[in-house]
Amino acid sequence: MADLIELRNVVKMFGTVIALNGVSTSVDRGQVLALLGDNGAGKSTLIKILAGVYKPTSGEIFVEGKITKLRSPRDAQHHGIATVHQHLSIQPLMSVSRNFFMGREPTNIRHPLGIYNVKEANEIARKEMLKMGIDIRDPNQIVGTMSGGERQVLAIARAIYFGAKVLILDEPTAALGVKQAGVVLKYIAKARADGLAVILITHNVHHAYPIADRFTILKRGKSLGSFMKKDVSREEVLAMMAGGEELEELEAELKEFQRADSLPQSKYEAAAAAEQAKNMEA
Repeated sequence: MADLIELRNVVKMFGTVIALNGVSTSVDRGQVLALLGDNGAGKSTLIKILAGVYKPTSGEIFVEGKITKLRSPRDAQHHGIATVHQHLSIQPLMSVSRNFFMGREPTNIRHPLGIYNVKEANEIARKEMLKMGIDIRDPNQIVGTMSGGERQVLAIARAIYFGAKVLILDEPTAALGVKQAGVVLKYIAKARADGLAVILITHNVHHAYPIADRFTILKRGKSLGSFMKKDVSREEVLAMMAGGEELEELEAELKEFQRADSLPQSKYEAAAAAEQAKNMEA
């Protein structure tokens, strides 16, 4: 069977600037794909293409084995692709249930004006959050009183309830502490166990490696390849992200700083003077 989502040779250009240059990757049901790369690697551009915000300049997108054109975010949602952005699209001064149904509020069909059905919204929001492992005693609780990890879970639960097959998470642990990041990763694992395909966008290898089944590494708009977890170690992923030569140069510079710091001040000054004299002679 074909993967749930597959990208082949996707290119995106903004005028003469090449944001993505021939990127290919895929993710299937019950898998977590970690999309890794430093700032400016092209991660945000790629997820906006999958979310229907951008149209690729060239390349193909397959959804369940069929070539698909995602013309808008609504079109992406129609195909079961839900994106949880870094800012979460959550209003901290509104309640849990109002945030859960924002723009899709259930209404009372018996009322001629279609009044918002508070009871139904509260029951559904509480039940769906409980499925994710968070027991909310009062769905009217203000979201601003929740932790960062709980807000991420609210956004994930909302996406799953409204029919997501592919869940795209944009830097979900970037602004979280160690404990809260662990909570979010646990619920990503639960979404995978429920049969969803999850695309985790991050630059933190230490968060991605324990949870991901597959890695696609981007650098300056190009893909360095896609790897299954059994075929690559954490250190190899980190080296590819940082760049082997750049990492070696950084390690050499750090060792030189440590050596200089370990010298007594007088010896260090003498060594610096000798180096300066040598350069002048040259």
